[in-house]
Amino acid sequence: MPGQLLATVHAPPQPPVLLTDKEGRQLPPDEALDEAVPEYRAPGRKSLREIQQLDPEDESLAKYKQALLGPLPPVVDLSLPNVQVTRLTLMSEQAPGPITMDLTGELAVLRNQVFVLKEGVDYRVKITFKVNKEIVSGLKCLHHTYRQGLRVDKAVHMVGSYGPRAQEYEFVTPLEEVPRGALVRGAYVVTSFFTDDDRTDHLSWEWGLHICQDWKS
Repeated sequence: MPGQLLATVHAPPQPPVLLTDKEGRQLPPDEALDEAVPEYRAPGRKSLREIQQLDPEDESLAKYKQALLGPLPPVVDLSLPNVQVTRLTLMSEQAPGPITMDLTGELAVLRNQVFVLKEGVDYRVKITFKVNKEIVSGLKCLHHTYRQGLRVDKAVHMVGSYGPRAQEYEFVTPLEEVPRGALVRGAYVVTSFFTDDDRTDHLSWEWGLHICQDWKS
C-alpha cells in the first residue's frame, strides 16, 4: 500500500482481489507466495524434544537449552496447527483506540468490514500469534495492497523464530506514517500472508482499510 501502508480494503461490493503480475494477470495463491517469498530450501530440522534430549550429560549445554528453549511444553492437542495467528491490531496514539481484527473466526467477514485510518497519523501493526508444538523458523508477515484492482504496495515484516509455549507471542512493527492528501484517500484491499522459512501458509486473508481525513469518515 502507499508508503508501506499495510492494508487490504475490501470495499463492498467490490469483488475479491487476487495478486496480479505486472501485466495484470491474476496469480493463483502458490504463485503469489513464490513472488513474495523466493524459493528457499530450509535445512533439516529436529523436533523440540529431540533437541532437548541431545547430550543430556552435558550440564552446560543443558543449562543453555533451558535458557534458550525453556521447559518442555505440556501435552497439547495434536489437532491444533503448530502456528495460530489470532489477531492483527493497528495501533496509533492519535487514534480513539486500537483497531483490532480477530483472525480466529470466519475470515470472510473481514472482507465486508472497513477499518478506518486517519491520514498523516503515526501507527504500528501488532501481530499476535501462538506456537503450539514445535520450533518455527523465519516467521514473516507479508501484505500486498491493492487499489481499484491494481497493486500499489508490497510489504514484508520479518517476525523471527519462536518455540512453543502456552502464552501468546506479540510482534510489533516499526513506527510508520499514514500518507496524506487527496490522492491517497479512499479504499484499499490487502491480501496478507503469515508464512515461514519452509513456506508454510499458516494463515492468509483479505481485509479492508479506508484512509480518511478523520477517524469517523
